[in-house]
Amino acid sequence: MIPGSTFWNNWDEYPFSLTEWNGRPLGIQVLNLAYRSGAAWNESAYDNPDFDAALDEALSRADPDARREVMARLETMLREDGVIVQPYWRSLYRSFRPKVNGFGAHQAFEMHLDKVWVDS
Repeated sequence: MIPGSTFWNNWDEYPFSLTEWNGRPLGIQVLNLAYRSGAAWNESAYDNPDFDAALDEALSRADPDARREVMARLETMLREDGVIVQPYWRSLYRSFRPKVNGFGAHQAFEMHLDKVWVDS
């Protein structure tokens, strides 16, 4: 492990590093950030015009069921091209006292305190 300030100076030059991607409102968002050819966070340097075209297709579909079909193709491409290693899912927890209400776990770790109240 190295300090974040050191890591971020050369994050895309290490021979191996492990990145965790937290959830986004739509699964397609992580794929667009992390695997599109030339994307700023494409640390694997994945470059596949077929993937990019399918990504554009998925991003154009508002209906989740229609987008799901394209997502399956995208995920298959990533697996078959050997771009990702997905060995685990980590557990995330949110804790609070019983009198605290409206304080739930948000997928991006956001805290919406305007929705929280404490019973007296």
